[in-house]
Amino acid sequence: MATDPELWLHKEWLGLLQPIGLVVSPPALLKAQAMVNRGRAVELQTRLQNVISTDVLPDQRESGKVWLPNFPSFAEKVLEWLPEDLSGAPNQKPIPPELEVVLSDYGETLRPTYAVANPDSGQWLLLIQTVKAGLPLDKDDPATEKGQGWKTTFQAKFERLLRETQIPIGLLCNGLEIRLVYAPRGESSGYLTFPVQAMTEVSGRLILAALEMLIGADRLFNVPSDRRLPKILSDSRDYQAEVSTKLAGQVLDALWELLRGFQGADAAVNGALLKDLAINDPKHIYGGLITTLMRLVFLLYAEDEGLMPDDAVYQQNYAVSGLYERLREDVGNYPDTMDQRYGAWTWLLSLFRLVYDGGGATAEYLPARHGQLFDPDEYPFLEGRSRHSHYQTYGTLNAPRIADGVIYRLLDKLLMLDGERLSYRALDVEQIGSVYEAIMGYDVEMAVNPAIAVNSKPKGGKFTTAIVIDLAKLLAAKGSDRPKLLKEWAECEVTQKNLKALKEATTYEELIAALDRKVSARTPNLLPPGSLYLQPGEERRRTGSHYTPRKLTQPIVETTLQPVLAALGDQPTPEQILSLKVCDLAMGSGAFLVEACRQLADRLIVAWGQHKETLPDAVEPLLYARRLVAQRCLYGVDKNPFAVNLAKLSLWLVTLAKDRPFTFVDHALKCGDSLVGLTSAEIGSFGKDSTADLPLFKYLKEKVDRAKSYRTQIQKLDTETDQDAEEKLIQWQQAELEIEDSRLVSDVKIAAFFQGSSSKEREDKLTKNAELVRSWRKSLYTKNVEEAVNSDVSLKQIQSSLRKAEKPITPFNWEIEFPEVFDRDNPGFDAIVGNPPFAGKNTTINSNPEGYVEWLKIVHPESHGNADLVSHFFRRAFTITRQNGCFGLIATNTIAQGDTRSTGLRFICNRGGIIYNATRRYRWPGVAAVVVSVIHIYKS
Repeated sequence: MATDPELWLHKEWLGLLQPIGLVVSPPALLKAQAMVNRGRAVELQTRLQNVISTDVLPDQRESGKVWLPNFPSFAEKVLEWLPEDLSGAPNQKPIPPELEVVLSDYGETLRPTYAVANPDSGQWLLLIQTVKAGLPLDKDDPATEKGQGWKTTFQAKFERLLRETQIPIGLLCNGLEIRLVYAPRGESSGYLTFPVQAMTEVSGRLILAALEMLIGADRLFNVPSDRRLPKILSDSRDYQAEVSTKLAGQVLDALWELLRGFQGADAAVNGALLKDLAINDPKHIYGGLITTLMRLVFLLYAEDEGLMPDDAVYQQNYAVSGLYERLREDVGNYPDTMDQRYGAWTWLLSLFRLVYDGGGATAEYLPARHGQLFDPDEYPFLEGRSRHSHYQTYGTLNAPRIADGVIYRLLDKLLMLDGERLSYRALDVEQIGSVYEAIMGYDVEMAVNPAIAVNSKPKGGKFTTAIVIDLAKLLAAKGSDRPKLLKEWAECEVTQKNLKALKEATTYEELIAALDRKVSARTPNLLPPGSLYLQPGEERRRTGSHYTPRKLTQPIVETTLQPVLAALGDQPTPEQILSLKVCDLAMGSGAFLVEACRQLADRLIVAWGQHKETLPDAVEPLLYARRLVAQRCLYGVDKNPFAVNLAKLSLWLVTLAKDRPFTFVDHALKCGDSLVGLTSAEIGSFGKDSTADLPLFKYLKEKVDRAKSYRTQIQKLDTETDQDAEEKLIQWQQAELEIEDSRLVSDVKIAAFFQGSSSKEREDKLTKNAELVRSWRKSLYTKNVEEAVNSDVSLKQIQSSLRKAEKPITPFNWEIEFPEVFDRDNPGFDAIVGNPPFAGKNTTINSNPEGYVEWLKIVHPESHGNADLVSHFFRRAFTITRQNGCFGLIATNTIAQGDTRSTGLRFICNRGGIIYNATRRYRWPGVAAVVVSVIHIYKS
């Protein structure tokens, strides 16, 4: 049994090396019984001294550096490998052609210097690449300076070699460093760098012992297979899912903490900060809290990636990490007064504005990153301002008095995990997105009576959430009815021993005592009337957030894009690649779009090389390619507006450049219900009047055509400067204005359906609403201003009844929202990818307004009311995919069964859909006990 000291020892040496990405995790090392033998470190250092050199490095004047002149000697004398273990070494087997990767586009062949095989199976275990002593591993190979070969870093070349040969483990050595690289195909890479100089010093004995523990002869060849290096590395990736789950819980805790902090600040000003919002627009409060957390995750990621200034001024006065260290010090010195001290929140507000406006002695110090995420006017209450105020760069600001203790606890939840500091650069963008997706789907509500949160776990569910219950209502109920009410309100069941106490309770305190461990830690105290709290919506209660790793998204995206890219030929032009349109119609945190961005960017770089295109000076090709792909090729829709913002954040992170504004994606990532909407023809024909000189269809089409023109300009212009970003914002706003009338008419027509409970009622509503649209259109044509205003008000009231109902619907009309996709020869998307929601009939009914299932049955002929919701996403994907396009979606296993099969796959296959790849029982990677199906369909 592993002990805590062993765990902390692993954390100690990993902390010294600061790994990039995930390579090994302490739990996986303990599971494999891999222990650092400190007692052997002295002997290892003696052996290391016999194989190092202190001579001046070749072609360098600098002296005094210790380096390895001969890797085979190091492997044999320090790691205790046998000479025959190292293919490619003198007098040993040569490197076989199967381990070479020919890059015909660059006129270069990648091959390892050495290779190590598993003596038991004969299969290749790891590859080794040595480069000229002293050459930096993370800078471009100088051999390509004259334009010959692939101009990139040794690290990038080695990762490609590992992925292409499907041998994910490798060692990269330049004499000064030995780097353990893990690059499994379809997943993010990671590496640990062991400095040779440090390993010769007393302080570096732990590092040397750790290296020997990982790649010594015993670990590679002698221990049982389930304790060898490949298994350790694989298990470490699986532990990432546990990290994601724990961090998701902590982020939700942080959201509660921030809400409590703002409520305390509101009390300090007698309700002037939040009272009006809490009554009239609580969702605005929720949006501000989520936005704060997303700002922080962006900054933590950017700071860890070295994309923020690294000078003392920034670190000591603005950095999030710097603030956390200062607060930690304060907690140690003044633990009893942290909730009576203030200043940390204003620190963060200053940082948020600095990021938004940019600053520093030069334009390059910190470029302005204008955009919705950091816009001070998006959520003015965060700065203590009223809803419709505008921020100023001068004067005083009465910021909310949020205690330093709140900010410390908030940052502690974001930065510490299991007692150790969390490195955001070790997390995939998909993992960050998935973690923050866990806080979506909540509402800020106000307690009318004393309340408390209880832990809820729905039948068949795998996630526990906190649901706030009204204790006054529970206390007023008959004792015998209370268990039933708890189950009805929160899927909470009290154990037998507390059942009697629950029924006999006569006070709030007795009720809480009876609930016992069911009381959530998120409400340690009774919530008095007027308290704000977070309440999960219907979908959040019934579903959970699973970490969506690249191990899942990579093969789905690759298989979806394969036929599409093949149709472009062997050497597609960069413009052909950038003309592809890829969509996720239920994008969530954007994991599939992030992966599509990576894969298309890689193909774009190859195309640039094949067609000898010259890139702008001072750009990093990979980031430049990703930015272009993100703003020209990717599209996404989600019904949750906060998920849309999170998807934007994910794409910003994967395209983030130190000297560039945010990649502009507002035009392509939109909020709406992918399953509720109309075609252009259906909108244009509503309220048709044959006597009108300018029919509605023509009027709306002209406006959509103008919107398309603005959107085309957005996609053509790269976001290189703050001025570019401002220009794109203006064009996007103009485009949105042009399609407002089409949205209005569509909403009024759709509202007629949801306002009626029978076919006759719906028909009557449709006739009435059509007459209103005709009046509105005529008043616009005749320029009758008064009538036009009155008609517009009437139509917008109907629109509001649909979009702002208790269970609102935001229709999404694909053809008018993305006109450049649908107004072209062979309209539609080239590819659609994603993980649409699964929901049975009852969940679909409970999560949506009345009539939703009936709507789906009408818009998708031959569908069944009992079909799982995912089948309707398959139908929608088939509708909006162009001829010869493809889509690859995750589905529940019932996709091939009964009514769900009949509604989805049967209908699709009968109308030209061809299933070209399917996995019926695919186990979700990681710890989530979820089995799904993955279906890829070609539209002929």
